Amino acid sequence: MRAEDEGQITSLARSADGLGLLFERNRAWAEAKTHADPTFFSRLVGQQRPRYFWIGCSDSRVPATEIVDLDPGEMFVHRNVANLASEDDPSFAAALQFAVEILEVEHIIVVGHYGCGGIHAAMGPQTCDAIGRWLTPVRRVYRGSTGEEECVPIDADELCECNVRAQVEALSRNSVVRQAWRRSMDLTLHGWAYSIGDGRLQPVCDPVKISSLERN
Repeated sequence: MRAEDEGQITSLARSADGLGLLFERNRAWAEAKTHADPTFFSRLVGQQRPRYFWIGCSDSRVPATEIVDLDPGEMFVHRNVANLASEDDPSFAAALQFAVEILEVEHIIVVGHYGCGGIHAAMGPQTCDAIGRWLTPVRRVYRGSTGEEECVPIDADELCECNVRAQVEALSRNSVVRQAWRRSMDLTLHGWAYSIGDGRLQPVCDPVKISSLERN
């Protein structure tokens, strides 16, 4: 980039309601990465071969790759409110198909977090807006109407964990995952919960591999 072009971009960024700070931090981050590893960005351009597909919440306090200390390119990430794995959501469906069929990830990890606003909203009155409609699957878990009798939450933390388990169960029935298992693809599903208070992850269900249905 020519020096005059770079200066113009910097000037425009600084005038964009204070967002120039983000550009400046981006430049400092890129320079630090290049200084530590001169080939860092050239390697990223040439490949994307992550082993992990992270399905997490959109909450700004739960940055996926930072939590597990991975570099860009090492984890494929999809985030939405309350970390849902809804097969009828086109955005999620496309991300899952890409992760499994194109990237051939080995692990799909559903990660909920304690103190989730979506979880708390699902425990409140039903609403007819976009958030209310989106959280319908979580509300079903909260009301114990998913058929999973052993998972009837009584508080927000338990609902967080039960919702993660419900999403892992949904993934185990997802056509993309089932087809991968039929092809004998080495694919494992995981359910974790993240604590914002101490930055720690913990599993909330056993890993799921080829289901008994797929073995037949």
